Amino acid sequence: MGSETPRQPGDGQTGTGGSGRKSAPLPGTRTPFVIGLIGGIGSGKSKVAAVFAARGARVVSGDELAHEALRQPDIRARIAERWGKEIFDERGEVIRSRLAAVVFSDAAERRALEMMVHPWIRASIRRQVDDARRDAAVRLVVLDAAIMLETGWNEICDRLLFVDAPKDERVRRVADQRGWSAQQLETREKAQLPLTAKAARADHALDNSGSLDDLGRQVDDLLRQWGLAGDSSLLREK
Repeated sequence: MGSETPRQPGDGQTGTGGSGRKSAPLPGTRTPFVIGLIGGIGSGKSKVAAVFAARGARVVSGDELAHEALRQPDIRARIAERWGKEIFDERGEVIRSRLAAVVFSDAAERRALEMMVHPWIRASIRRQVDDARRDAAVRLVVLDAAIMLETGWNEICDRLLFVDAPKDERVRRVADQRGWSAQQLETREKAQLPLTAKAARADHALDNSGSLDDLGRQVDDLLRQWGLAGDSSLLREK
């Protein structure tokens, strides 16, 4: 995977993860461990989040919150004021593809949208993580938010996990799943930090170019490393 691979998946290399804490087993506390997933578009962060969820983790999805943000009446009103009614369908819902065509072709327009939606998303992430911290049954939270480093949302994370996949595989995935061209992927990624910068910020990496079983083994290895292997709800045998 060339320059996209920061280190061997699950190698235990320590880092700051934006938190300043070194990798270590979890302390005996009810406060959940918060993992932030970063990586390239199409690398499969949501798939990794689902693997963690299958092992008992609570997932906070930045993409779901972004969808919800666009349904907020005050945000929709600001979008209509700036970009017009043609951005909406007959039910008054934002047509995301039309909005994306505008904001990803002009950095100023993208920043305008970010100023509208990012504060709401940040507050929602904080609220969901706080809710998890009040639940004694939750020992692990996974934040799946593509632009957490760019926005500073990673400040809530204890570790950052880089999800790695080859460029040609990522291009194939976004074509199959989202109908994007390679150029559309390139345009979207230019609005984010370079992959090398994301990889450098990560505490660990997962190779998501193989099978689901292989990905599950890597996740289980990390759970053991973090001291969660003794919790049967967070390490389920396949």
